Amino acid sequence: MPSEPIEAEFTIPAALTREQEEELRQIEHEGPLTRAQSQVTFTDLAALEKGFESGGVKVVKFEVGKAEDPREWSKFRKWYVTLVAAFLCLAVAIGSSIVTGDLKSPAEELNTSEEIVNLTVTCFVIGFGIGPLFFAPVSEVVGRTPMYAVSMFFYFIFTLPSALAKNAATLVVARQLAGLAASAPMCNVGGTVADVWAIEERGVPMAIFSFTIFMGPCVGPLIGGWIAERAGWRWLYWVLFIFAGCCFALTIFMPETLAPVILRNKAKKLRKETGDERYQTLEELERRPLSETLKVALLRPIIMLLTEPIVIFFSFYLSFVYSLLYLLFFAFPIAFAEIRGFSGGMTGVTFISIMLGIGSAMCFIPMQEKKYKAATKYGIYPEARLYPMMVGALALPIALFIFAFTGAYAWVHWFGVCVAGFTFGFAMILIYISANSYIVDSYSAFAASAIAAKTLLRSEVGASVPLFVNQMFHNMGFQWAGLLLALISVAIAPIPFIFFKYGEKIRTGSKKATKAVRRTEPEAEEAENTRA
Repeated sequence: MPSEPIEAEFTIPAALTREQEEELRQIEHEGPLTRAQSQVTFTDLAALEKGFESGGVKVVKFEVGKAEDPREWSKFRKWYVTLVAAFLCLAVAIGSSIVTGDLKSPAEELNTSEEIVNLTVTCFVIGFGIGPLFFAPVSEVVGRTPMYAVSMFFYFIFTLPSALAKNAATLVVARQLAGLAASAPMCNVGGTVADVWAIEERGVPMAIFSFTIFMGPCVGPLIGGWIAERAGWRWLYWVLFIFAGCCFALTIFMPETLAPVILRNKAKKLRKETGDERYQTLEELERRPLSETLKVALLRPIIMLLTEPIVIFFSFYLSFVYSLLYLLFFAFPIAFAEIRGFSGGMTGVTFISIMLGIGSAMCFIPMQEKKYKAATKYGIYPEARLYPMMVGALALPIALFIFAFTGAYAWVHWFGVCVAGFTFGFAMILIYISANSYIVDSYSAFAASAIAAKTLLRSEVGASVPLFVNQMFHNMGFQWAGLLLALISVAIAPIPFIFFKYGEKIRTGSKKATKAVRRTEPEAEEAENTRA
């Protein structure tokens, strides 16, 4: 399930080297190569290819200049794929949060409690964590495009019962099924963009992808509040139904971008035309059975989540930050609608503050490139990725303290709560991108499983938020609930600082983590002299 660590390519500089990414693109699995474990040790794709050819295999690869490689496609075709992928991601991100535009009306109309209606968010987000464990390995076999088409079709179909629901059970079950279906694009879209754009070409595509991933959930309540206010809560689902249907239609004309699948089809065609069974791709030669791939995809992330300190602590940190995002979908309406009397539409507009914070952080991220280059002047090591996270770890408690002491009181200007939202969005992006790239750098050979473990825990913790957030803020009191969150953020803030100092020692004690060490100038010179 190599698709997920591609999302770490959207950092500056990229978390994966050109060689690592090319291996992911062509072989599509993580861990040691099966052939490499037998008689010969191969250190890169060229050597691996040469080894197989010496044994009489005709390795099928892309021919330069014939536009077989997605990275040689025309700009129009690349942008079509990029924009369609972005729309898929946006449809899923909006789908997770648009229903928060009005949760009271469906509870009243369907004669149920608001907690039951909140399950429409919980069940949808649960699918984000569970679905990729199955869909990512299956996409290696069938390709990205069929997965997109099937996924968006069922997302489209299962959104319809929510719009027509006559009882709460229909609403909740349909959202659970829609969430599971929607998880396939979420674990493949980043890979699609990386399939068609080389590292040096990803500036604008990266910005578009980042917008849909990080700002998409905030767009949901922004438009949802106005839709519910003017047209009623059912139109939240009708709008989502129409959008998902349009996205499904776009996938029908979307070309396949996954290199192993394209090469596999080419090899199959050559074998049929020539009758020569020696035509094989590297992925076919190294491929493990689907049953084994699924077993690894399901078990390894859980094992790493229980045994690897870096995965454990960073997954916990990211889960807390992710849960805060979904908590604000419910806490902002309390602060603005209940306490200050804002309308549903105007409450949705306040989420722009979080989006502005996200955008500001994205402008800040390129500064990491200079810091990273200076820190890795004498050798690359994963802990150099943690500078933005350390800044974010300090900014997050500030955001939550402001939120706690401004949101609770109607006499405090609404701008104070928006400042908290801005600061939170800023901190969230710094923490997320930095921690994500640190995980990938620390487990380059097992990056997919490490990211899957993080995604699983993050999604399930985030999904639990709607089950307690209203009770928490109403029963504890807004200020005390916000203060509790702020104090938790203070308690976990040292995590990136501790790993910055001791991460190297922790990694060297792990069987799966990389062993890269931090070097000073004399050590680098000594290592260079030793190689010479």
